[in-house]
Amino acid sequence: MISVIIPTHNRASYLSEAIQSVLEQDYFRNCPADPCFEFWVIDDGSTDETKDVVRSYGGKVGYCFQQHQGVSAARNKGLRLSSGNYIAFLDSDDLWMANKMRSQMSYMEAYPKAMICYSEEVWKRNGVFVNPRKRHKKYSGWIFEKVLPLCLLSLSSALFRREVFEVVGSFDESMPACEDYDLGIRLAHKFPIHLIDLPLIVKRGGHADQLSRQYWGMDRFRVYALEKALELELTLEQECLVRRELVKKCRILIQGFRKRNKLQEEQKYLSLVQKYQNKQEEK
Repeated sequence: MISVIIPTHNRASYLSEAIQSVLEQDYFRNCPADPCFEFWVIDDGSTDETKDVVRSYGGKVGYCFQQHQGVSAARNKGLRLSSGNYIAFLDSDDLWMANKMRSQMSYMEAYPKAMICYSEEVWKRNGVFVNPRKRHKKYSGWIFEKVLPLCLLSLSSALFRREVFEVVGSFDESMPACEDYDLGIRLAHKFPIHLIDLPLIVKRGGHADQLSRQYWGMDRFRVYALEKALELELTLEQECLVRRELVKKCRILIQGFRKRNKLQEEQKYLSLVQKYQNKQEEK
């Protein structure tokens, strides 16, 4: 069985389309298993009409409300409530194409040792289709070094066997953003991540409530994730790659804090550059 989890907070205007894109999966309509999937919407403290939107689907969609704790806590709640041996997340502002689950389940059934697969994406910004930049190119296999510069694993496009979370743990609830980047590093360290070279989701962006717009200096959270990564059982090469990326991101933050005359924050990341650059040279 597949567990589908949508975390959401005050996105009632997007949510119905997201839910519909799950219910219209051709795999679910033709699946011989019974039940084929379970569907949870985790409402992270919404104050809009989110509950009414979900209730309008009757028993097709499970609903769980929690006090506002952030997207990581909402996803983790969904993991605890769910019982499927496959896990699929969908951000409430994204959409699945009708063949997403069929394409991914065909792959996972053909390759029983594959633990994670993800797909290409179609991007829309403010309702207009846009092309991803070259740096967003996706890769397949053992891609640890590829996930360090930025998050390549779009959770809306991924399908997981449940066991991966037993190995790498769940989402870091202390991170207000870039929690997917953090998870992607831990996953890529332990497993090959397989790319299905088809666009199977639509990522919709440009709206004001996106986390990337709410927090200046997103590299702050990536630096935190990279420091966590140094606690993993890394090869010497992997450790050097993490330190190099960590120093690079700290330098970007230093420039930003310097422009904003935030000397205390600037000094913090100057100290981190010195710490990790010295250790890099020692290697």
